[in-house]
Amino acid sequence: MVQLQLDPFLSELTSMFERSTEKGSVWVTLKRSSLKSKVQRNKLAADGEAIECRCLIRATDGKKTISASVGAKDHQRFQASYALILKAHMTALKKRERKDKKKSAEVDKREGTSKRTKKS
Repeated sequence: MVQLQLDPFLSELTSMFERSTEKGSVWVTLKRSSLKSKVQRNKLAADGEAIECRCLIRATDGKKTISASVGAKDHQRFQASYALILKAHMTALKKRERKDKKKSAEVDKREGTSKRTKKS
């Protein structure tokens, strides 16, 4: 797994999305992490020091895995850039067919009454 800085991570994530437009998926996971071992965290907690929590982001397309760590200071900028990338690459999704609630209820009533009359 390759740990990248934010800008290279976002550009590599964009290229992953572009490679998977025709076929494939990209999985992105976000996890709260301090990037310290349990022993180091316990030692810091015993000393009364604050533990800085970061956000660990991992992305994979099944062949290549990349990751980055985002601190609280960079979180807003990363989130805005990540949202732009997601919006730009949502074109491959299929639109959901929506039905009006009233129309579907009327159709269900008609089908229900026709089924009842056929059974008798």
